[in-house]
Amino acid sequence: MSFELPPWKIIEEAHERIRPYIHRTPILTCQAINDRVGSEVFFKCDNLQKVGAFKIRGATNAVMKLSPEIAARGVVTHSSGNHAQALSLAARWRGIPAYIVMPEDAPRVKKEAVAEYGGKITYCRPTVADRQITADRVQMETGATFIHPYDNDDVIAGQGTAAKEFLEDQPDLDVLLAPVGGGGLLAGTLLAAKGMKPSIQVFAMEPARVDDAKRSLAAGRILENESTQTIADGLKTNLGERTFPIIAKLVDDVITVPEEDILPAMRFVFERMKIVIEPSSAVPVAPLLTGELRFPGKRIGVHLCGGNIDISAIDWGSIPPMRSC
Repeated sequence: MSFELPPWKIIEEAHERIRPYIHRTPILTCQAINDRVGSEVFFKCDNLQKVGAFKIRGATNAVMKLSPEIAARGVVTHSSGNHAQALSLAARWRGIPAYIVMPEDAPRVKKEAVAEYGGKITYCRPTVADRQITADRVQMETGATFIHPYDNDDVIAGQGTAAKEFLEDQPDLDVLLAPVGGGGLLAGTLLAAKGMKPSIQVFAMEPARVDDAKRSLAAGRILENESTQTIADGLKTNLGERTFPIIAKLVDDVITVPEEDILPAMRFVFERMKIVIEPSSAVPVAPLLTGELRFPGKRIGVHLCGGNIDISAIDWGSIPPMRSC
């Protein structure tokens, strides 16, 4: 595949563009996790970002780049939640309408947040095809600009600002772990991290039940998920035409995480770090806690991508303790 990587400069420009709107999220550590893992682990807490997720970075960059004439017609997207919230808020900051297509089974807490941020919701059946068909119809009816949740150059650049901040604040990281769904965060992370520190290793983590990234890299082409049955609802989507070549060229490896390890890892973070994360954030944490993934003597960075979770929907008593190898 012939592919020219986007320049590092797009991350810098995106960061300057969105800086007035976003939080520079903190980096936290936890001695209990360091002791269990046997390495120093640093957590970039985009669960504490505006809208509770990293998605505000890419959505804001994309919305603020639109010309006044195009922006006036509004923006449209399809999303299970975090990008929907982010685009709704970014559009509100710009004073334009946001038309949001959401699957009927999206988490309640995310539906409510989209409405609170002013997004105009249209529901669809919970399939990738139905999302796009419905979004195309809404775009045709409104004339709004479609901003893809992850397969968009401006979105990818915006997401990369998290890794830029991470390495500016913690420049001696050896390893960076990030979850992967559609690949916007991972692609942006790779561009930023490898642009700033070529020696850093970047590993992607995905639920074993939605392992399209692992299989796609092995096949050399984009493959779809054979199932979407994972508690990590933000990681159900397939890689995109823009994200796939960046990931294929730069990622060190993709690690799959057993479904049964995700909620115990989330609960461990709740109890030991005293912060709220969603299941998608727990995916890169789980293999460290179980011991499936070890980096002796290395300084490990983990991107906690979001904290939007319907607390009432979790049966805490049924979540087993975090297992060890």
